[in-house]
Amino acid sequence: MKAQYLFSVVFLSWVLSVVSECGNYSADWESLDSRGNPQWYLDAKFGIFVHWGVYSVPSWATPNPFNAALNPYAEWYWYQLHNNQTPTYAFHESVYGSNFPYQNFANEFRAELWNPTDWANLFANSGAKYIVLTSKHHEGFTNWPSPQSWNWNSFDVGPKRDIVGELTNAVRGVGLEMGLYYSLYEWYNPIYLTEPQTYVEEIMLPQMTDIINTYKPSILWGDGCLDYSSTFWKTPEFLSWVFNESPVCDYIAINDRWGNDTLWKHGGFYVSELGWPAPPFFHGHKFEECRGMAYSFGYNRMENASHYWTPDKLVNRLVWVVAQGGNFLLDVGPTADGRIPVVMQENLLAMGAWLQVNGEAIYESVMYRVTNETSNEGITVFYTVNPTTNALYAHCISWPGPALTLLEPIPTDASEITYLGLEDTTPLKYSYTKGVGVSIQIPDLSIEELPAQYVYVLKLVGFL
Repeated sequence: MKAQYLFSVVFLSWVLSVVSECGNYSADWESLDSRGNPQWYLDAKFGIFVHWGVYSVPSWATPNPFNAALNPYAEWYWYQLHNNQTPTYAFHESVYGSNFPYQNFANEFRAELWNPTDWANLFANSGAKYIVLTSKHHEGFTNWPSPQSWNWNSFDVGPKRDIVGELTNAVRGVGLEMGLYYSLYEWYNPIYLTEPQTYVEEIMLPQMTDIINTYKPSILWGDGCLDYSSTFWKTPEFLSWVFNESPVCDYIAINDRWGNDTLWKHGGFYVSELGWPAPPFFHGHKFEECRGMAYSFGYNRMENASHYWTPDKLVNRLVWVVAQGGNFLLDVGPTADGRIPVVMQENLLAMGAWLQVNGEAIYESVMYRVTNETSNEGITVFYTVNPTTNALYAHCISWPGPALTLLEPIPTDASEITYLGLEDTTPLKYSYTKGVGVSIQIPDLSIEELPAQYVYVLKLVGFL
């Protein structure tokens, strides 16, 4: 009973911020923040970001850790092109010439090999539970036939397809939630540059209303908000409509990028980009870490195998994020013709194989009373709790060896330990010494007998 009580208390701290139905939220952050997050989002834990647009044609940036001087984001190509001191400017001059404006790339963004069903199947096999597609990045090109972006959208030029609509249908067809990223500002839209308030009222707000009504996304992932406050962007008024009257009012999740006054202060979940800020900064508030598999979000032809994270590092990061109460949004950057690079596919499938075995330790989980510990044998162990299975899970970041001693879990008369995913479900032998911890005998397994690689998970039932 004590173990059940512990898990219930931990779980309750998250349930208190769950959306249950459409409401009567006023256009101020105190009211909007009281809404919380939908339960499906809290349970999902793992999603896939998709950065795809005109920038996927040049697909070039200097591959390096993020810094202001050498931006590694290939999706920022046009922005970098406006500074003649950048490597991007030099590359463009040498390859395309000074008389080739960025807008010309739109005709080369053809998506001629794109099959949204193939993407959706890959995403489902990765173990992800939701997708977030760039409906419009900072370049202003929309991936749907936006009336406010005439001849600068994927239906009028380039692919001549409604990318948002087709991928939404495919993703929902395999049972995943579909979300949309939307950039509030546009770098070089002349209306934004000269009459920003007109831009907000006649372009931004109509576009956001359009994608909500037309595609009914499960997530609206705002970005490009730092030029002005949320009052200027009128995002509180817009989100009040979303939460009260829109067709997604009872299940949509939102992030925190709605003005230069809202980051890590207001919204449903807070964003950690590339691990910054680190989870302790959020003081228990729901967060989501987003990152590419290498340095860029959009496809970058300059990135090679040495730049990409490997499956073991990605699985470790998923566990690290989830154990601290977050969701992990991992990016893929497709090529201009519509292919997801093989290295990205392999990483996703490896994560899917691990989640197929260990999913109950990730999905629907909540935080344990401690995030992690180092065992007496020097093994880093992260913890999660699943209220549905009423179990505690110990995620060993490296192979624990013949014995693993954990200080934090305290056994009861009903305690039992098993190796998650192992065909032999016989409980593992253990002993407990107060002040020393639980010493668990780990089975001697061959590589072929291991149910999954990378992170090795023990299931502890009946522990405090």
